[in-house]
Order: sequence, then C-alpha cells, then structure tokens
Amino acid sequence: MSYRVTASDGTARAGVLSTAHGEVPTPAFMPVGTKATVKSVDPDELLALGATVVLGNSYHLHFRPGADVIAELGGLHRFMAWDGPVLTDSGGFQVFSLRHTILGADDDGVTFRSVYDGEAARFTPESVSRIQARLGSDIAMCLDAVPPADAPAQALEEAVRLTTLWAARQRSAERAPGQLLFGIAQGGTDVELRTRSIDEITALDFDGYALGGLAIGEDRDLMFETVGWSAPLLPAVHARYFMGIGDPHGVLEVIERGIDMFDCVLPTRLGRTGSALTWEGRLNLKNARYARDQAPLQEDCGCPACTRFSRAYIRHLVNQQELLGHRLLSLHNLRFLLDLTADARAAIEQGEFAAYKRDALERLGTVPDEETWVPAT
Repeated sequence: MSYRVTASDGTARAGVLSTAHGEVPTPAFMPVGTKATVKSVDPDELLALGATVVLGNSYHLHFRPGADVIAELGGLHRFMAWDGPVLTDSGGFQVFSLRHTILGADDDGVTFRSVYDGEAARFTPESVSRIQARLGSDIAMCLDAVPPADAPAQALEEAVRLTTLWAARQRSAERAPGQLLFGIAQGGTDVELRTRSIDEITALDFDGYALGGLAIGEDRDLMFETVGWSAPLLPAVHARYFMGIGDPHGVLEVIERGIDMFDCVLPTRLGRTGSALTWEGRLNLKNARYARDQAPLQEDCGCPACTRFSRAYIRHLVNQQELLGHRLLSLHNLRFLLDLTADARAAIEQGEFAAYKRDALERLGTVPDEETWVPAT
C-alpha cells in the first residue's frame, strides 16, 4: 500500500503517502508548478515554507518544452531542481476547460487545438501515460473527461462513460518505475452518476483516487455536500485527492469530509494581484490604508515577507509593480496555507479537529467562497 492512515477524527484523516521521492504527510496542500515552476518561488524556498509535494501540468509541459526534452535532461525532478514528490495531471482538465479548442472526443481519446500554436493535437490514455512516464512524476493522473458545471445529465453520463473507459486503458499503459497512478471519479453533483463513477473507477484498483469535476462553478454548498457523501465511498486504504481547492475555508471543509490532498493556484495568483491571505481575511495591499502600516502581513508568521518587511513596504512594491512584492506575497500566501494544513493535521492527531476548524473559521470569518472572501480590504 502506498498510503496509510495514522489518525482520524470523525471523517477527517491524517496519514502518510509513500512515493518514490519521499513521504507526504497528509492532509497535504500541493503548490501548483504549472510549467515546472511554482511561479516566482525557488524550490529551496518551497521546502523552507513546508511544501512536501508539488504539482506539474502535463498539458503545458507536453507542448513546452516537451516531455522528451525533459526526459533527456534527467526528468522533471532534475529539470526543476525539486527532489521531493511530484504529481502530474493528465491534461484532461486543461483540454476540457478550453472547450472552444476541442475538435472531438470519442472512445479512443480527445482531439483539440493547442493553445500555443493552434495546431491539432490528440490525447489518448496511452499518450498521456507516456507523457507522464517521460516526465517521471511520482504520481500520475488518469485522463478524464471534464464536463462544465452546467452540463446536462446526458453530457455528465457521457463524461462518466469516457472517464471509465479511458481509465481502464491507462491502468495497463506505460509508467515510469515506481510511479503511482490515481483514478478520477466524475459525475458532477449528481448522486447517481458520481456514485456510478466511483464504483467503476475503484473497481479498477488504482493507487489513489480523486474527485474531479468539482470546484468548476457549481454551487459551493452543493459541492461540499457532494464531497461529504462521496469521499467516504472511496477506499479508506488509499489517498483521496480533491482537485482544485485552495482557499482556507474550502481547505478546512474538504479536510473535515475526509480529503487527504488538494491543490490550487490561488496563493500565487493572489500574490501576483497584490493580495495576502491572513487571519484578518484577504488583504488588498493596493489599498491606501496600508501606506504607513508598519505591521507585518501577519503577526507570528515565519515567512520571508513577515519576518523582514512591513505592509507599507510591500504595498509600495505592489503599486510600483516591483516583482519582489509579488514574490513576497506568494511566499506568504503559500506559507499561510501550508501552515493551516499542517495545523489541521496536528488537530486531527490530537482528536481536536472540530474545535480547530471552528476557531479557524471564527478568526477568518465564515465566507461562502474564495472570490467573495474579502472581510479585510
């Protein structure tokens, strides 16, 4: 087994995922390194912040610089100078989220136009498996069909059918030595279809499982409700991955419902737009109220931004479009989420997760979603 549960508190779990490049304590937030880099952050800085695993984007790396190039240069770990575990997605989400580029999907795979040059390209279970094998990631994701949040039942059912069909083929396709393979369940928030998808995917016996096709625009409360009943349907002896959530409120909610791993571009995206995650809420450093504020972004935070610089200085950097400002905010936001997740793990181990979550949400302000979560401006 690649995963073991070390503690539980209700449905919340702490555990350890073993990979070819080390162990990942869970719950784990995975910083997103789309193009073999977590934007503006050095790998050594990621380690210092507390990151244990990062995510790479197979779609983008396939087109630029190419999986074969990365393989020739020693694989993704050596290429990006990151010695820890790496998870790579299949590219399915990128293809299906860019719906205007799709030329057709069928039982064999999906044909689409590259966002780089507009040329036709095709992904099949075998080709994305080969791409991820060449990248040499520790965890590879199966190719899946991702319908939009407002997809009718027929489209959801077809996505479930294709996802199962493709997963069965990828199960026996080429893999890098020691590479784990995770299956993905689709079905939106439809109880019957997602239950069917989970049954079909788990019957294929993967190394771990993900809930896909959520956090893509559906009602947020319904999303959490879906995670609540669907996560326990996934095998307890395997890691459970929620694809694409990273706001503090959302992280706590999915951990409570039994999710072990999650990823999101939110912390670095906020950094590039001048915002900081704090226990006061989200700070917009462009705001004039911080022009003479000598306090750190967050008291008692050990990140490079908070230990050395004031809100006033970071505001100056952001408003002058200095790259250091965006870097400092990205470092802080990553540290905030990584600390939040590590503290949640400790609370689970102590049997105190419910109290931890309640206290955390009281400090944050309970909010409906990451986009409107702005109690501090």
